[in-house]
Order: sequence, then C-alpha cells, then structure tokens
Amino acid sequence: MRKTALPNPRGAPAPVYPPAPTSASHPAPRPPVRMPPLESLKVFEAAARHLSFTQAASELSVTQSAVSRQIKTLEEALGIALFARYNRRLELTEAGLRLSRGAGRALADLQAAIDEARGGGARVLTVTTPISFASLWLVPRLASFRARHPDIDVRLAANDTMLSLERERIDCAIRFCEPAQAPVDALPLLREEAFPVVSPALLKDRSRPLKTPADLRHHVLLKYDDPGGRLPWVQWPSWLSAWKLENFAPAGWVTFSHYEQIIQAAVEGEGVAIGRNALVVRLMKQKKLVIPFGERRSGVRQYFVVPARGSRGRPELAAFIEWVLEEARQQEAAEAA
Repeated sequence: MRKTALPNPRGAPAPVYPPAPTSASHPAPRPPVRMPPLESLKVFEAAARHLSFTQAASELSVTQSAVSRQIKTLEEALGIALFARYNRRLELTEAGLRLSRGAGRALADLQAAIDEARGGGARVLTVTTPISFASLWLVPRLASFRARHPDIDVRLAANDTMLSLERERIDCAIRFCEPAQAPVDALPLLREEAFPVVSPALLKDRSRPLKTPADLRHHVLLKYDDPGGRLPWVQWPSWLSAWKLENFAPAGWVTFSHYEQIIQAAVEGEGVAIGRNALVVRLMKQKKLVIPFGERRSGVRQYFVVPARGSRGRPELAAFIEWVLEEARQQEAAEAA
C-alpha cells in the first residue's frame, strides 16, 4: 500500500526541520599538532635564552647553521614565527616568548625526572643567573669548572626574573642587587664598575677621533633600555651630565633591551658602549674592547652568590661556590694590576 502524507491541519504551523549538515556548518576537526622533536625545543630554548644563534650554538656545541636550521624547522612545524630577525640581533615574537617560558619549564622538569630516574647516579648542579652575566661571564668560564669537576653536570637557568630557588629546584643563584637587599647567607662575588668601551678598530679610526668625551659627537652611542632606572651608572645621560655635555648630540643612538647585545655591537665596532667591569673584562683581555677614557664610576649594585637552603649539604654546591669565588678573585686581581 502506498503511503500518502497527511494534510497539514488548518492554522497549524509548518514543521521546521534542521538543515542538512554541511562542511561549512560542521567543519572537520583540526588534526592534533604533532609534538616537535625534543632536540629542536632544546635548541629553541637556548636561542631564546641568549637571543643569539651563535651563543646557543656555542652552548650546545653545534654550528650556528645547525641552530638556524632547527629553528626554521620548528617554525615551519608550528606554523608561527618565533623570532623577529634584525641586522645582528634577534627578538622573540609574542608566540616565541610564550613558547620559551613553557619550554624552559618543561625541559627543567624533564631533566629533573631523568635525574630522579637515574637514582642519583648523575651529579647535577642547577645554577640561575641574570642573562647578561651568564652570557658574558659564566658561560665562557664553565669549561674551567668542567675540567676541574668532570663528574658534575651543570644546568644553567639564566633568567632576568628572580626565580624561587626552592620552587624551581635550583641549587645556587648569582644575584645582582644592592648589598642591603642580599640574603643573609649571600657571599659577595664582584663589585660593579662602569666605563666607556669601544672596539680597537673604532678607536684607531682617524676620521672619527675619540680622545676626549666631547669627541663622542662623531660616534653612535649604544644605549641600554632601562625603563625602571635601576642602573643609572650605565646610562649615557648621567655620564654626559658629569662631563657637562647636557646639550650634546652624538652621531646617533642605538637602543637595546638586553645588555649583552650592546656589548656584541661594541665588539663589532657599531658604536661606543658603557662597559661593566664584570661583564667586559674578558673581552678587554682578548683586546676586543678598549677603554678610550680612564674615568670609572662605581655602581650601587653588586653580584652575590646565594646558595639554596635545601642544597647546602651537597658537595657539588660547595665545589661550585669555591670555584666561582676563585674566578672572581682572579678577575679582581687582574683588574687591580
């Protein structure tokens, strides 16, 4: 028997049926993003911490081109730009900044889990320092510590944010602060002094003399972006004011958000920087930087070694503190000489 549709009763509303699903109204679920290779994340974390492919390559014992390839592969896999690339410097994008924070924590947790799984077989010491101190002072000297203590693995957590030693499971910190702000158990490491520095090639340029402060008008000044005004002794306005050059106009200004970038630019001969003795003495010894004027200014802040309370009984910590204090004493003796 053939079925026929019943007529719609008078006055009854017509039934409303949902439209047939379409690809537009029901988009296909996005495939899950594959986890990037661990090696590329390690390379990215090092490059983000240093803001330098060259320094990341040095830390990881690979070539700069290998670091560049790993970063490019990671960016393509994620479909986002992680770095803004400028002439001779890098900056993290917003996405890169978010990933660097998460990657740093994840890699630290993974390392801690590995150490725990080893059952204490590996002797790992975790140290946190300001980024500029890590790049310019500690990293170039770590080979000396490793030669003396090859059985101790060092994990460096460079960060300009003051990390909690207990929460982040850090054994030792090198803090840069005023003496009154240092913890009771902090050990003085290095005093802060500042002075102008340039590359030897720039100082020898006869077309742009640099014999007196007034000669700075021929040169580009490399400026540190310090919105909080924490380091007035490394700011050009305070130096120009002391030299009575208030209405002074240099050949140009280049401003940097990270101090280690200023020093790299000075080494490359891009301008005159305010050097900080703790961070440039090695480069001066290597004759990559020189002082055009003899004047020095003492800073209010100093570097201190702060041991974590929960790590005080560890022989690894005692070995590191003994070594870092010895390195500081040698530097101060060289400066005095």
